[in-house]
Amino acid sequence: MKKTATLALGGVLTCGVGLGLFVKPQQAVSQSQNNPELQIGIVQRFGTQPDDTITLQAQPGDRLSVKVLMGDGQTQTLTTDNLKLEINMQKLPEPKLREKVVLSTHRSFESAEDSANYWRSRGIPVEVAQPEFWQVWAKRDVYKDRVVRKLLLQTAQQQGSQTAFLDSETVTEQPRPSFTLNGFRYTRDRVEISSEQGVIQVNANVRGDTTRRLYAGSLRLQPNAYGTFTLVNQVPTETYLRGVVPYEIGTRAAAPALEVQAILARTYALRNLRRFAIDNYQLCATTQCQVYYGLNGAASSTDRAIAKTRSLVLTYKDELVDAVYSSSTGGITAPFNDVWHGPNRPYLRAVVDSVRNTWDLSRNSLADEANFRRFIQQRQGFNEDRQSNYFRWRQESSLSDLNRELRQYLSAKKHPLADFQTIQRLDVTKRSPAGRVLQLTVKTDKGQVNIEKDEIRIAFDAPNSTLFYVEPVFQSDRKSLKGVAFVGGGLGHGVGLSQTGTYHLSNIGWSSDRILQFYYPGTQLQPLDGSITLWREPTAQ
Repeated sequence: MKKTATLALGGVLTCGVGLGLFVKPQQAVSQSQNNPELQIGIVQRFGTQPDDTITLQAQPGDRLSVKVLMGDGQTQTLTTDNLKLEINMQKLPEPKLREKVVLSTHRSFESAEDSANYWRSRGIPVEVAQPEFWQVWAKRDVYKDRVVRKLLLQTAQQQGSQTAFLDSETVTEQPRPSFTLNGFRYTRDRVEISSEQGVIQVNANVRGDTTRRLYAGSLRLQPNAYGTFTLVNQVPTETYLRGVVPYEIGTRAAAPALEVQAILARTYALRNLRRFAIDNYQLCATTQCQVYYGLNGAASSTDRAIAKTRSLVLTYKDELVDAVYSSSTGGITAPFNDVWHGPNRPYLRAVVDSVRNTWDLSRNSLADEANFRRFIQQRQGFNEDRQSNYFRWRQESSLSDLNRELRQYLSAKKHPLADFQTIQRLDVTKRSPAGRVLQLTVKTDKGQVNIEKDEIRIAFDAPNSTLFYVEPVFQSDRKSLKGVAFVGGGLGHGVGLSQTGTYHLSNIGWSSDRILQFYYPGTQLQPLDGSITLWREPTAQ
């Protein structure tokens, strides 16, 4: 039976058979049906470094309420104007082995989820994690015994898996969050923070990155699956959008573009509540989900768009669509399976990003290399051609940079060729009818590596998208390889809506619903209610 999540009357997320693997009870949607509360990891790796700090401040005239669990199991509530969370590194009584079987590693959640479905179909309980890249882990509470873990790994490798490896680390100390209030130092792994006004300033210095942002709702510090901690913002959906729409598309676009972004951001959030089930929250605040920076960038233009589209979501057959979008398509949108592994979505198909008859895809497939190069040389007639600096680009990489980047990529995957010395050539060996590179073949002195789909964009820094071709760049002798040039178009994955194209369509008078139909053909715009399925697990391919 497929796993589904629906929004029940009263706003509680109800689970189909087995959904507890993805959405834990603590992650159930609450609040009103058309404005459910979300749980967003706004600081994800607190405690990675011993000098990490998070300072929480109340607004003028307000106070913070801090709930901590005491040793006797009772909860104590403290009040303060500000709270500074610090890290104490506590030495363990004896070294501890932290080990797991990593079955696969991915750039994106979408491909990781497809891999997870594959392993589940073979009877292996798994969980999706994001320690840095997305990974599929053999479920830790099932594979507790080290002998069983090694047996699983051995079996996977014997059956042809080239992605599985044992990730082992011996830990001698662990980070513990602490803070001082009223002359007493508290060391607690879980802390809940709220305020009467419902707005809290968060100043974080984590892993050397300093941020100052204002968040509505409440906060919760909690452990994650990586031995560190996450600061989670609990916030109603419509308020969450005030911190997404301005940062994803800006505040100066025409009203239809802002309305489109609000609808997509709402749809995307509610469909993706399962992403961080392993860490007991729902969404992150980065481009791995949607950029969410709290209330600092909220503006009247985006607030109007959010209010006008309140509770509206995009659906296909009464299920929320996979509402992915990117900055620039480069002139053609990509079907889901051109970029990620997993079943195609009928509404995510190749659409020539133009209101003119700029390119006839039925007669000129971009899988043909000559057609593709002709397409990339075409610079006019598209929705993005005057709007984006990334519509067409050429990015050169030196051989030394390519070698370094590929070694890092292969090392992260424990690939057997990670110790190669030098790249000898790069070739696009498979391209989709919509032009995306499906396979890039890298020949090294130790052997050949095939890199697929969006993995290319973590293996190498230069390509802005997978809509490109490769040109060798030679030394002055015209024989020795100096590097390569990636020549292409677009910025990001290119699936679904183009934000740059939306600017243009709004400026020429298109309505928000017409824009959505252009980029997501066959979909419907509906108010959020209990008849809509938030997410249905696709069948693994």
